[in-house]
Amino acid sequence: MFGKLGAPELILILVIALVVFGPSKLPEIGKALGKGIREFKSHTSEITSGVKGEAEKKESDK
Repeated sequence: MFGKLGAPELILILVIALVVFGPSKLPEIGKALGKGIREFKSHTSEITSGVKGEAEKKESDK
């Protein structure tokens, strides 16, 4: 039910954001959101590679 966002939902969210924040703030908000997502992906990949490395190390010790 809440898993997928289609084009109409995204357009509605964009229109509401435009009304609430105004056209001058939207690029700043988009940039900050993109930076946050990029950092989140980076940290999750670091954690994933660390866990995989520990698992491989544990397997090789057996």
